[in-house]
Amino acid sequence: MGKGRVTIGLYNSYNPSKFMEAHRRALARAGPLALAFDANLALFGFPFPEEPKNPRELAEWVAGTTSIGSDGEYFVELAEKGRFHSFPYPGKGFPPQLGEPILTTSKTDPKRSISLNEVKEMISRGNSILLIFGLGPHGVPKDVMSIPRYHLDITGSRYSLETCTALGAVIGALLAQ
Repeated sequence: MGKGRVTIGLYNSYNPSKFMEAHRRALARAGPLALAFDANLALFGFPFPEEPKNPRELAEWVAGTTSIGSDGEYFVELAEKGRFHSFPYPGKGFPPQLGEPILTTSKTDPKRSISLNEVKEMISRGNSILLIFGLGPHGVPKDVMSIPRYHLDITGSRYSLETCTALGAVIGALLAQ
């Protein structure tokens, strides 16, 4: 059995029509994290300007506006490796090519709750997974919470973590050697 692919999914819960500093900072932090741990990065509902037409152009645009992550260099590298994608908001589901969606949340539905060890087992069996992180103070909307079959609370105690803290905690716990 091979190792499954992990995709970090950032769901835009901020302004759906204006690209904000919070978007920029989350991207600049998630890019190096994805590179460091050999993960992909997928964005959902990000309000990019119409100019950039492909993932590399989007990454270069973001990189040109931040000093985080070696001035955005890591984000561009991720795009050059074909490991960055941007999607509209999901309708009834997340793109299946990204793997099994797992919502990272402190507000898990007990019927959907999955442990860190169970997620690790999925990956070790060769299953690809999409870890969904909601950006913004309220995470993902309730209708989006109902899409993934699984919910993961990395703290195990329902502690709410700031998005970038949660990104590091989840990815580090899952993929660190």
